[in-house]
Amino acid sequence: MESYALLIAATLNAGTVLAIAALGLLINEKAGIVNLGAEGMMLCAAIAGFATVVHTGNDWLGFASGMAAGALLAAIFGGLVIWLNTNQYATGLALSLFGVGFSAFVGIGYVQAKLPERPQFSVPFLGDLPLVGPALFRQHPLVYGAMLLAAGMIWFLFRTRAGLVLRSVGESPASAHALGYPVRRIRLAAVVAGGALCGLAGAYISVIYTPLWVEGMVAGKGWIALALTTFATWRPARVLLGAYLFGGVTMLQFHLQGQGVQLPSQFLTMLPYLATIVVLTLISRNPTWIRVNIPASLGKPFHPGA
Repeated sequence: MESYALLIAATLNAGTVLAIAALGLLINEKAGIVNLGAEGMMLCAAIAGFATVVHTGNDWLGFASGMAAGALLAAIFGGLVIWLNTNQYATGLALSLFGVGFSAFVGIGYVQAKLPERPQFSVPFLGDLPLVGPALFRQHPLVYGAMLLAAGMIWFLFRTRAGLVLRSVGESPASAHALGYPVRRIRLAAVVAGGALCGLAGAYISVIYTPLWVEGMVAGKGWIALALTTFATWRPARVLLGAYLFGGVTMLQFHLQGQGVQLPSQFLTMLPYLATIVVLTLISRNPTWIRVNIPASLGKPFHPGA
């Protein structure tokens, strides 16, 4: 039972990375923008956050640095695709490739660096409960923050006027423009906010999830987060559930190895990516389901003068 409690705790930890990044990408896509640069933004944020904590010893400054790095790269991406009308898919791929190379270059001097001793978190009283305590109540505050973020996003998107405007920009930017809303500025704000969340996820990886810096350490999580938005049919609650599902698959490989299951390590390592492909394949078999839920103007440029 103790091993299962540890598996649940690890699942929540791994799922938090995917949840925060996917919720950021969800904001982008609700505004009609596809950002394929999540992997690059997360890597740059990971080295920014790690370097900040190495020099300051403050985790929260590291998270702030990661968010700033993600927001800056997203702002550049937004300027290119929203004002200069570059292709969203090509620009996103270029951002991802840039982030991979730039983070590797900047991070050369931090490969052997070590962070200060990591603090241990526990919810008072609840963290001391047998089995449930280690599984659910000894997590980093950002684990619970991801859950609150999903709840807050549901409220924002479906219960506020600003959320309605954001969704209208993603559904019909021409109509929103005709009503006097600054479509391009709204889209840029959504892109920057989404980039900040991707940056927070990247910093969480290097500061908390695996507290070290290694080139390419995001290891495809940005792409999985992109797949999660489709898997969740652009619903924040489903994004959260999907993130924990994929987090569980990621941690399952270590649990199986610990239980002595005789499977090739390469097969266990590819489980989360295999799960991503299977899920996307199953979803694509029902195009009507996607068409009903996808923002109508997703990936389509908008020209105010047209």
